[in-house]
Amino acid sequence: MTLDTDPGVAPQEEKLEMAADLTAAKEVAATDIPPELVAQSFGGYLRAWMARIRSGDSGVLPVLLGLIGITIVFEIISPNNVFLNTGNLVNLFQQSAVFMVLGMAEIFVLLLGEIDLSVGYVGAVGGAIAIQLVQPVTINLPWWLAIAFALVVCALIGAGMGFLITRLRLPSFVVTLAGYLIFNGVLLIILLLGPFSGYPTLCTSSCSGAQNNSHIIYQLMWGTIDPTVSWIGLAVIVALFGGSMWWRDSKRRRSGLVAPPPSLTFLKIALIAVIGVVLLLICNANRGRGVVQVVGVPWVIPIVLALLVVWMVLLERTRFGRYVYAVGGNPEAARRAGVNVNRVRTLAFALCSATAGIAGLLYAANQGGLSNNVNGGQLVLYAVAAAVIGGTSLFGGRGRALHGVLGGLVIGAIYNGLYLLGLAAQYQFIATGIVLLVAVTVDALSRRGAATGARA
Repeated sequence: MTLDTDPGVAPQEEKLEMAADLTAAKEVAATDIPPELVAQSFGGYLRAWMARIRSGDSGVLPVLLGLIGITIVFEIISPNNVFLNTGNLVNLFQQSAVFMVLGMAEIFVLLLGEIDLSVGYVGAVGGAIAIQLVQPVTINLPWWLAIAFALVVCALIGAGMGFLITRLRLPSFVVTLAGYLIFNGVLLIILLLGPFSGYPTLCTSSCSGAQNNSHIIYQLMWGTIDPTVSWIGLAVIVALFGGSMWWRDSKRRRSGLVAPPPSLTFLKIALIAVIGVVLLLICNANRGRGVVQVVGVPWVIPIVLALLVVWMVLLERTRFGRYVYAVGGNPEAARRAGVNVNRVRTLAFALCSATAGIAGLLYAANQGGLSNNVNGGQLVLYAVAAAVIGGTSLFGGRGRALHGVLGGLVIGAIYNGLYLLGLAAQYQFIATGIVLLVAVTVDALSRRGAATGARA
């Protein structure tokens, strides 16, 4: 993604990109980039990674350890040890999908050191628009056009709030809090359109031709992929992704540029393949009861994973992503280097709201429709919690799209485990709040440790 900058700043922008592209292998050793990037063996990479953890930069390790701990505890204490049952694991991912997507949405603005309190209701507005547009008694638009229109509306909402924040220099907390209230009201208005009495629904089964578009949106959460197709798809994905990763790293090595050791590249490809195989084995197992068979990967899983890949590439492989991290780390330095800071901020808020719209669609599909009982306040709190629990810093400049997925999975695991124990919602809030406090404490301590190491 290319961003225009103000006239006369192109040379500074080029300097910024050249400074960020530390590629010459002989010169890298003299720079401050992470030592694991220049490791020439897997053992050297592992030693450098351990040194980075000891210095306070633990990455996603805390949330992974926390997720493993939560899984072990709930598997032990859940009735009949059903937490790791294949049916419950698939259900866990479906329950976590909305949290994960909202967490990824919030990361765009948290990276800038901002916050968006409106994502819960903006996402719900997007879901409500799509549902209303596919109703046979209203407009009966094709499902893909209804979804595209809803996401464009959400993106424009985010861009509008970003404009107020950047151009008028209003606090993001105040602007998005106003958006929280405004779009709560807008949601209620949209729900009352048409003959639905405030509860437009999606077709869940036995749909006629006129209701097919409504049924497809419902299938975003509850539809499944044929097991044979899923295995073929996994083989294609691993081959393409692994091949491109191996080719890219090999090309960098041949050119004398920084690249991970071949053993590490192979290990990454193998890990992706193993995770994919385990996921398909879980999802393709029969989750039905009695004579009813339920097999196949739910469509929501590839939707969330595809969104994760797209946002990871955008933030970690494009100029726009480098600008987001630069603005979040030091906006004045980024401005002096030629970055159009206002445009970066506005686009980040637009992407945040558009991603929230996808979460709203999944929420509507999960519920089979929408009503005025959408708790946007709780959803936005979970969005921020998912991002922070996953490892994104509240201070800006540090975070990845993966953090939203991992944090959302932690929240979903807590919800699912407490539900299996028969505990009420208040205990879910307490447990999630405790985990959030732990995550913020880890972030603060890691920053303190990194600062101490830098001074030493």
